Amino acid sequence: MHRLRMTGAGTAADRAEPAPGDEEASGARTETPTKSPTETLSLALRQATTSLGGLGSLLHRRDPGTGRLGLAAVDRLAPESVGAWADLRDEQDVAPVRAVRDGAFVWVPGDSLGIGADGTAAVPLLGSDGPVGVLSVLTAGPGEPDETQQSFLRAVAAWAGAHLVKAPGAPSGSERTVRMNELTAALAEAVTSQDVVRTVARHVVPPFEADGLLVDVLESGRVHVVDSAGYPEAFIRLLNGMPYAEHPVVTDMLRTHTPLFFESPAEFLRSYPIIRDMVEASPMNAWAFLPMVVSGRNIGGLTLSFHRPRSFSDEERTLLTALSGLVGQALERARLYDAEHTRAQELQRGLLPRTLPRLPAVSAAARYLPAGRGESVGGDWYDLIPLSADRAAVVIGDVMGHGISEAATMGRLRTAVRTLADLDMAPDELLGHLNDVVSELGDDFYATCLYAVFDPVTRVCSFSLAGHPPPIVVHPDGSVHFPELAGDPPLGAAEPPFEIHELRLPEDCLLILWTDGLVESADRDFDQGLDQLKRVLARATAHNPRFRPGRPDGGTEQLDDLCDLVTSALLPDREQTTDDAALLIAHTHGTAAEDIATFGLPYDPRAAGQARAHIRGQLADWGLDDLVVTTELLASELVGNAVRHARGPLRLRLLRSRSLICEVYDGSLTTPRIRRTTETDEGGRGLQLVSALSRRWGARYLRDGKCIWTEQEPG
Repeated sequence: MHRLRMTGAGTAADRAEPAPGDEEASGARTETPTKSPTETLSLALRQATTSLGGLGSLLHRRDPGTGRLGLAAVDRLAPESVGAWADLRDEQDVAPVRAVRDGAFVWVPGDSLGIGADGTAAVPLLGSDGPVGVLSVLTAGPGEPDETQQSFLRAVAAWAGAHLVKAPGAPSGSERTVRMNELTAALAEAVTSQDVVRTVARHVVPPFEADGLLVDVLESGRVHVVDSAGYPEAFIRLLNGMPYAEHPVVTDMLRTHTPLFFESPAEFLRSYPIIRDMVEASPMNAWAFLPMVVSGRNIGGLTLSFHRPRSFSDEERTLLTALSGLVGQALERARLYDAEHTRAQELQRGLLPRTLPRLPAVSAAARYLPAGRGESVGGDWYDLIPLSADRAAVVIGDVMGHGISEAATMGRLRTAVRTLADLDMAPDELLGHLNDVVSELGDDFYATCLYAVFDPVTRVCSFSLAGHPPPIVVHPDGSVHFPELAGDPPLGAAEPPFEIHELRLPEDCLLILWTDGLVESADRDFDQGLDQLKRVLARATAHNPRFRPGRPDGGTEQLDDLCDLVTSALLPDREQTTDDAALLIAHTHGTAAEDIATFGLPYDPRAAGQARAHIRGQLADWGLDDLVVTTELLASELVGNAVRHARGPLRLRLLRSRSLICEVYDGSLTTPRIRRTTETDEGGRGLQLVSALSRRWGARYLRDGKCIWTEQEPG
C-alpha cells in the first residue's frame, strides 16, 4: 500500500527556531503570503454553499452602533438578485436578522428573494461582545438542513467570525490559520481520494506539528484505510479491514458525530482499556479523532496524531472540528469521482480489445493513454482483425471529443468496423459504410479513422484515410518512411467514395499507427510532434537492434517495449495532457513463396478433376496427406459451383499456414448462399457440405470477380 511521505512535520530539531544572529547565515526568511480577510470570507462562503448544497450564500457584517446588517460578501449569486438584502434593519423578519436577534441557527422556509430557493439557513457570527455578523445559505432542497449540516455551518461561521472582526489590512492570523485558508482552496481542487489525503498532509500536518495522519472510510461495516503517513505497515494491516464495531473509538465518534481528543496514552486507555493492544502497537502518544459526516451519513474518520503527549487548546479543537467537515465534504466528492473513474476505466477496457491476436501475417502491440486531466475515457480506439487468406486488417480511429459519450460512440464504431470487416470489404468501401454510421449519429459527431488491409502474399498494404494521418513505416534496416498523402475528411463530414492507397512493403517491417493526442500538445503542434515521433523511432531502431523488424521469432515482447519507449518519449508528463492518445505498432510478415501454390483451371467440367489432381500433388509435397480427401471434396464442390453458376476464368490457390487455405477464383460477382433443402431435392447441398467440412469459409469480392475460400486445421 502506498504511504504518504510526511511533509513539513520533521523532528523537533527541524522545527526549532534559528538562534538570534543566525538569520544572516541561514539566508533571509520568507513568510508565507497571507490571504486578506475578504479572500478568507469568500472561501468560507464557498464551503457553506457546498456543504448545504445551496444556490449560494451571503455574509453580512453587523454595525455595532446601529445594529444594521450590511452585505459584505456573496457566493454564486448575482449582486442584483440579492439587492433587497444589501442593507437589513433589525426589525425586519428575515432569516439573517432573526439569526442575529436569537443568537442561534434559524431556518426560514420559502423563497424570500424570489430566486428559486426553498428556504434560508442562517447562523450568527459571534465575537467576544456578541454577534458581529451573520452567514446565510439559500437552500435548494426540501426541508430544513439536518443536524450534521447545521453543525458544519456553525463551524464555518465560527471560523469566519474570527476573521470578520479583524481590521482591513490586518494580518489574517497565525501561520496555522493561513494553512487552513490554503487547505480550503486546495481541497476545492482535489479530485481523487488520494488527492484529498495528500492535501491534508500538506496543509494540516505541518501547522499542527503532527507526526501521523490516517484517513479511513467505512465500507460494508469495515474500516478501510484510504491512506496514511507516519504509521508502520504492521499497524495499518492491523487496522485495515477491521469491523468498525470492534473499534470502540470509531464507533463512539461516529455514533455521536463528536471529535475525540486524547492527550496521552494513559488518558486514552482510561476511556478505552479494551483496545490496549492497538494503543501499544501505535507509535503515537496523543490523538485527535475527527468524524467525517456528510449529509447525516458517517463516511469515516480522520486521525491526527503525535509522537509526544500534548494538550489541545479550545482554538485547536474548534479548528480541527471545522477541518473534519471540510475534509469530509471533499472526500465524499472525491469518492464519487473515484467510483465514476473506476466505472469509466472498466467501460474503456470493455470497449477496447483486451489482447491483440497474434496472426500469421501480423503481430502487434498497442497502448491507450487517457488524458491526464478529466475523465479517463475517450473516443480513441485500435484493433487488429483476422481476414481470409491470412490477411489482416489494422485499424485506428478517434472520435472527436473526450468522455463517456465519446467512448460509447467509439464502441459502436469499433463494432461496426468488425462487422464490416467480416464481409471482407475493401478499405474505401468499408469507410463509406462507416461514414453512414457516423452521419446517422447527428451533426455533432465526427471521427477520424485509418483502415488498412495487409496481404502477406503480395506484401501490399491497402488503406484508406478518413481525416487520419497515414502510417509510418519502419524498414528492416531501421530507416523510417512517412508517406505524405492527402486524406479524405473525417467520418461524418466526408462524401464518399474514399481514396484507396497502396504501399508495397518489404519482407518484414513495422507499421506505426497513432492518434493525434500522441503527437500534439499545448506546446507542440502536429508537425513538430510527428518529427519527434520519427526521430524517436529512428533512434530506437538504430541503437537497439531488437527493435528492428525481422526477428525470426516474430514475438511481441519487443513491440511492447517499443510502445513504452515511444509513449514515454512523446508524453513524458501524462498528468498534464488534455487529450487521449492511442498507439499501435504492427510487425508484418510476408508469406514464403514455398507456401503458395496457384493453378489455372479450364472453364468446363474438366476443372474439378484437374483441381483434385493439383491438390493431391501439392499436399503430398507439403506433407499434408491427411487433408487430401477433405480438400478434394471441398475443391470439387467449389469448382463445380463456379462452372455451373459463374463464369471464367477459374483459378485454384492453396496456402500453407497455421491452417490449410483452399481458394477458388471465378469471374462472377454472384453471391453464393446455402439453400434450405428437403429430402426429395437432388441438389443444393454443396455449400452445406463445404460448411460441414471446413473450420470456416466465406467469399470476398475483387474488381474482376470473387474468391470462395475455406480453411482447415492441419491433422
